[in-house]
Amino acid sequence: MAKTILITGTSSGLGKATARLFAHEGWNVVATMRQPEKEQELVQLPNVFVTRLDVQDRVSITTAIEAAIARFGQIDVLVNNAGFGLFGLFEATPPEKVAEQFNVNVFGVMDATRAVLPHFRQNKAGLILNISSGAGVVTLPMLSLYCASKSALEGFSEALSYELTSQNIVVKIIEPGGIANTKFEQRIGIEAVENSAIPDYDRFVVHTNAVFESLRDVRQATEEDVARVIYQAATDGTNRLRYVATEDIQSMMKARRETSEDEYIAFMQTHFGAK
Repeated sequence: MAKTILITGTSSGLGKATARLFAHEGWNVVATMRQPEKEQELVQLPNVFVTRLDVQDRVSITTAIEAAIARFGQIDVLVNNAGFGLFGLFEATPPEKVAEQFNVNVFGVMDATRAVLPHFRQNKAGLILNISSGAGVVTLPMLSLYCASKSALEGFSEALSYELTSQNIVVKIIEPGGIANTKFEQRIGIEAVENSAIPDYDRFVVHTNAVFESLRDVRQATEEDVARVIYQAATDGTNRLRYVATEDIQSMMKARRETSEDEYIAFMQTHFGAK
């Protein structure tokens, strides 16, 4: 009997690539998005159920989970993928954008997780895959709010994993780095202009943007590459907590987790400490 996976944020990018891969592998896929009426590709795939879910709308979360269970009988895996990244100076970012960053990347994940847990407990099994980021571990300037939201997600996921072990429910964290994603880059470009308009920071912003540009040049991973790591996490049968999903951040993650604090901070200041 085919297993069923529910994925948030499948209208584009990593979410859509993940939905395609699991459908190709014979899974039942519940592909959720804010505007399902606009979707043209996923609705054509066998065993894919496209339905509305907005992580900032708790009613839509509950409705989507109920519809998924009615369609396929049960949900085996939840992928909390919906999210976005704010880029720019913290001081220049309006409070309402700060709230949106956490409402989507943190509280939306919590609400979707809370909504599916009674079903998982009833089944005495379940898997939750939370899509974090290397930026939740290796923090970066101009991404302070995105980093903060993903750091919160990391801490929540790890602590939750200990709680849910008692219910035979597994929590895993996927940590991608740079992914070639035109829409993500376009949004970051817009926000960089809107959220960096304080002249005192101009020299720092120019320096930091140049560093990011050099990092962008070495990005190799595609959304399909990360989707394959998500598939591995869903099918390897282990209780492994974290999966670093792209090669470009392996060395940075290793430095953060395995070198001394003083060495690591000195390394980061060398790259981003322009005055």
